[in-house]
Amino acid sequence: MNTVMTPELREVMEALHYRPAVSIILPFEPKMNLKTELAHSLKTIADKVELELQANYPDEMARLVMQKLRAIIKNLNFNTHKKSIAIYVSPVFEKVLYLDIAVEEKVIVDESFEIRDLVYSKKQMHKYLVLLVSGKESRMFLGNSKEFVRIVSSTPESVYAYVNDSPEKVANFSDMSSHKEVIMDKFLMHIDNSLDIILKSYHLPLFVLGPERILGHFKKLTKHAGAVIEYVHGNYEEATLPELKKILEPHITDWKKVQQKDLLNQLKEAAGKKKLAVGMKEVWREAMNHKGRLLVVEKNYMYAAEHGSSDEIIYKATAPYNKFSYIKDAVDDVIEKVLENGGDVEFVDEGLLSDHHHIVLILYY
Repeated sequence: MNTVMTPELREVMEALHYRPAVSIILPFEPKMNLKTELAHSLKTIADKVELELQANYPDEMARLVMQKLRAIIKNLNFNTHKKSIAIYVSPVFEKVLYLDIAVEEKVIVDESFEIRDLVYSKKQMHKYLVLLVSGKESRMFLGNSKEFVRIVSSTPESVYAYVNDSPEKVANFSDMSSHKEVIMDKFLMHIDNSLDIILKSYHLPLFVLGPERILGHFKKLTKHAGAVIEYVHGNYEEATLPELKKILEPHITDWKKVQQKDLLNQLKEAAGKKKLAVGMKEVWREAMNHKGRLLVVEKNYMYAAEHGSSDEIIYKATAPYNKFSYIKDAVDDVIEKVLENGGDVEFVDEGLLSDHHHIVLILYY
């Protein structure tokens, strides 16, 4: 599907007399749900749209849009492995997006399509990683709003696995406390190495729990300091899963703060690896080349632009605008392109990305 629309089609979509524009965003997992249930849900939505169209628009216009909508619904791909769909239809345009993100159901009948509504509809599930370290062992958990799940690592989780694995010179230490320090550091280095795989699989905020002395050692040697949202001091070796969840509650109450700190950490890491596009022109180029893993943009940031000599090039629009190359909001187009290519999008507070020209794109590593 080509998301770079022709100037003529863009002009038609934005023309007032081509209302109404219907946007439908909803969960769509045929592999998880019965096709009959999804079909019933889609029929109910279509009936609601039809009632609104009949109440607010001429009969002929309402009929035309409903014919298009029912044809789209009839031809949906029920073999998809995606999580949701977005349907856009107007008298002159129709499109279906199959997406990898979870969404809340939303139906909009308005003057134009608003791709940002798709991102705003994402379910805000509080997901995070928890690394629990003690003087004896380590444990890793995946936490969310409802439960904790243990992540089993191939790396030995007990410190005793490293007692006989220390360098030869350690065996001659007369100072046993120094011997224990060496073993502990070796143990913590193995834990940190195992985080490489976990953090690549789960791009989530990380909380590290453990005694202050041990966490002090971990902070000095870890390569993943940028992924850590907070260190929580205490001896939680005997804590049950419900107890661990309760311990973390105060630290995740302001989830927005946690999420934005995690995003800034991700941006810093990506920049260090030369995998960060900054500013609208760079972001546009990399998104058009299907390289976008995560787009981070300030809320309400818009960018009027004009196409350059190729699809990868845009310039900031200046009056008088060329109607054949004008892009009303390049941010919306980039959001759509990133989502279509399996990436994700996050909005942050205005001003948070002022040093990054308000919009950045983390590229696939």
